[in-house]
Amino acid sequence: MRNLEAPGRSPVHSVNGMAATSHPLSTQAALDILKQGGNALDAAIAACAVQCVVEPHSTGIGGDCFCLYAPNGTANVIAYNGSGQTPAAATLEWYQQQGITTIERQSPHSVTVPGAISAWAQLNKDHGAMSLADLLAPAIAYARDGYPVSSRVSVDFAAEIDLLRNDKNAAAVFLKDGKTPAVGSLHKQPALAATLTAIAENGRDAFYHGDIASDMVDYLQTLGGLHTLDDFAAVTGEYVDPIKTSFRDYDVYQVPPNGQGIIALQLLNIVSEFEVQHGQALSAQRLHLEIEAGRLAYQDRNLYVADQAKSHVPVEWILSAEHADEMRAAIDPQKTLQQLPCYSAPRQQSTVTISVVDKDRNACSFINSIFHSFGSVQMAPKSGVMLHNRGESFVVEPGHPNCIGPGKRPMHTIIPGMVTQGNKVVMPYGVMGGHYQAFGHMQFLTKFLDYGMDIQEAQDAPRVFPEPGGENIDVEGTLDESVVEELRAMGHKITRPAKPIGGSQAIWIDWKEGVLTGGSDPRKDGCAMGY
Repeated sequence: MRNLEAPGRSPVHSVNGMAATSHPLSTQAALDILKQGGNALDAAIAACAVQCVVEPHSTGIGGDCFCLYAPNGTANVIAYNGSGQTPAAATLEWYQQQGITTIERQSPHSVTVPGAISAWAQLNKDHGAMSLADLLAPAIAYARDGYPVSSRVSVDFAAEIDLLRNDKNAAAVFLKDGKTPAVGSLHKQPALAATLTAIAENGRDAFYHGDIASDMVDYLQTLGGLHTLDDFAAVTGEYVDPIKTSFRDYDVYQVPPNGQGIIALQLLNIVSEFEVQHGQALSAQRLHLEIEAGRLAYQDRNLYVADQAKSHVPVEWILSAEHADEMRAAIDPQKTLQQLPCYSAPRQQSTVTISVVDKDRNACSFINSIFHSFGSVQMAPKSGVMLHNRGESFVVEPGHPNCIGPGKRPMHTIIPGMVTQGNKVVMPYGVMGGHYQAFGHMQFLTKFLDYGMDIQEAQDAPRVFPEPGGENIDVEGTLDESVVEELRAMGHKITRPAKPIGGSQAIWIDWKEGVLTGGSDPRKDGCAMGY
């Protein structure tokens, strides 16, 4: 329990239902849907749609979606991959012929076909209790009538002002007199409201066919993109078998690759054998071990995680106890590794996060993203759709599992999480923050399950993150300076992140008491609320 004399927030408790999101208007929309008879998945979609309007730098209908859903409180977790694919013409040879060696963020090649709307429609059809039109109504109203710009949102807007200026369509929506909207100002997105209305009236086809699809395709083609209307018409998500690992007395579930959730599980496997010393969650010794585990695990991610439909991903090996053992054994408890050992996989014989629980204990972990802030910062001119930059994760390297190719999903950072015990779900949760997410899942769960922090304290705690493939260790300014100096003495190159690291949401289900307990990351503007 937190020090009640210090600034902070307490966990939220309720009985009937709860939602935790990174924006208050989104959380409120989710609760309204629950009170109207919608289930957890309905509420998550409604909340996400609102966030596509009020947090447009974090997520949008021009992005992708992943979902874990536990119906009726059971441990029968359903996983859905709603990430889009590259155009059919996006061959490695084409990029090589054009002299393109990396996929740049603000280019059409960073844009794969957005999968979010297809995912929303399919999940709503299969598991929803309310119509998609009803779920989109709050978002439409905020886009049409305006929403007040909140504190964190205003800061994130301002940070991207130079890139917004590079795209005249984005600039027309997000800049006024050359400036981004200030905190407390009312901001409207009428074109996006019209697009959401069309989807509410005509479903997913309104987005992937007709005028809206033509608007996106035509714009991308003017920028040099390979996208066609056929590419948009062909987009589809898929139900996949979730992957899991055991941690303490719980099972932790993730969506399998092309997402990096497998690395969150691998990290749990590595840290599961670290000694847990009471009160030492933020000690230099503990953080050093976690940092080194992260450096090793992210090396695996960069080498092996890709679209399993197009490349072999050694899932069983990555999650094996033997591989966790050899990675753990490589860590020097006294100093950072100057050179990481490289492990060869067996050869083939190949961000917003939303947590919702309803009265029936349906539990949903839902994550929707356009990747970097404002994604590719390229907006379709008529529809108001900001396009994501997930394709930036591809490499242009022959033979690499995550090499760009036709009809291929990129390595994805967004990863919903779900925890079960026995035959019941006990916690939908999620951690956002781009590459940080897999590491963040480990940090949150070990603080909560190993060190006894409550669900809010585990999200409040200072964060560190080793830059994937680099030398820098991002350390938030709230970490005690004496701990920072100890990390430096161990050889870590400490840097201050440009903004707070990540964000998170979680809801714990106490089956004995019948109580829900939620927490929401203070690094964002949102909250957990219940009724």
